[in-house]
Amino acid sequence: MLAILKKEINTFFASPIGYLVIGVFLLLNGLFLWVFKGNFNILNNGEASVSAFFMLAPWILIFLVPAVTMRSFTDEKKQGTLELLLTKPISHFQIVLGKYFGAFILIVLALIPTLLYVYTVSQLGNPQGNLDMGSTIGSYFGLLFLVGAYTAIGVFASTLSDNQIVAFMIAIFICFFMYFGFQGLSNYNIAGDLVYIENLGMSAHYNSMSRGVIDTRDLIYFISIALAFLFFTKLKIQKQ
Repeated sequence: MLAILKKEINTFFASPIGYLVIGVFLLLNGLFLWVFKGNFNILNNGEASVSAFFMLAPWILIFLVPAVTMRSFTDEKKQGTLELLLTKPISHFQIVLGKYFGAFILIVLALIPTLLYVYTVSQLGNPQGNLDMGSTIGSYFGLLFLVGAYTAIGVFASTLSDNQIVAFMIAIFICFFMYFGFQGLSNYNIAGDLVYIENLGMSAHYNSMSRGVIDTRDLIYFISIALAFLFFTKLKIQKQ
C-alpha cells in the first residue's frame, strides 16, 4: 500500500497537477475572501472571523477533489495496467487505500497554507488575537473529514469510466448531492414528515462541527461515508 501511496504522490508532483491543484485552490479562496466584494469578503464583514472561508471551501472542493481523483483508476484502465496492478501480492482494498490516501494527502497539503488566513484575521482583530479558536479548530476538523468523504467518492467515480472527464463529472454530481442534495430536499418537505432528511447530507454534519462541537455522531457519519465508497470501489475493481 505504501508503494502505491508514494507512487501517487510522486505522480502528482512529477507533473503540474499537484502544483496546479494547490495553486487553484489558494487562488480561488484568496480572490473570494480578500479581493472580490460580496458576502465572502473577510474585510467587508467587519469582524475577526474566518467563517467565510469555511462556508466557501466545501463548494470549491466539490470541483477540486474530483479533479485530483479523476485519474486514480481511469489512467490504470486506459493504459491497461490495472490488471497488472491487481496481480500484485497486496489485497484489493490496500490498492484502493493507496490511491485514496495519495489523493487525500495532496488535498490536505492544499489546506495547510490556509492557516495563514487564520493568522492574518487574528492580527487584524481588535484587540489582536480576538478570534474564536474553538470554532476555527472545529471547522478545520470538519473540513478534513469532508475532504475524506469527497476523496472516497472521487476514487469510486474513477472506476466507473475510462474517461477522466466523465469520472470528473460523476464525482462532482455525487459530491454535490451528498453535500447539498438532502438539504435541498428538506427545504421542499411540505408535509413535514421528512424533517430529519437533512441529517443524511454532509452539510448538516459539517456545519455542526464548524460550531466547534466535535460530536461523535458527525465523525461516525463522515467515516461511514468514506468507508462505504471505498468498499464500493473495491467491489468495482474486483469485477475488472
